[in-house]
Amino acid sequence: MPITYTSHEQVEVYRFSPPVAILIPLLAVFLQAFVPLRFHFFSIFDLPLLVVIFFGVARRNPVSGMLTGAAIGILQDALTPSVPIGVFGIANTVVGYGASSLGVKIDVDNMASRFLVTIFFCVVHEIVYFTVASGLVGITVHWNWPHELISALANAALAVGMFAILDRFKQRT
Repeated sequence: MPITYTSHEQVEVYRFSPPVAILIPLLAVFLQAFVPLRFHFFSIFDLPLLVVIFFGVARRNPVSGMLTGAAIGILQDALTPSVPIGVFGIANTVVGYGASSLGVKIDVDNMASRFLVTIFFCVVHEIVYFTVASGLVGITVHWNWPHELISALANAALAVGMFAILDRFKQRT
């Protein structure tokens, strides 16, 4: 399926009910915080990041994307003991803004574009996270390109199915 450009008249903007907008990010953050403790392979996935991308491209509002990314990121920071508050917040804010801005420009409602957009934003997230953690905070972070690319592919594969499920909660504005 080709990625197509859309005009501002063709763009559908979605909203979510307050329980959905609150419970889905909370569920993603708590699953991310506690499931990898028991199932180590699950740590390759980043559910909060996928939720930020989904809400960003669905709402197509950069301010909303930034605020969603910041809130989810700070909550994720609070539940991650080895990361100072704000590192995930900054990375998710950048991704939320980018996903919202990109959602206005291209059709992100088909599987191929969702897959590619998720890969792109997973790599962007890791670059911002690495830059903030090592450059600003002074945390020793090791960059491993093969691991990051495998993680981006795994997250993109999960995102295609997860976004199809989350599409059921969209409400047209």
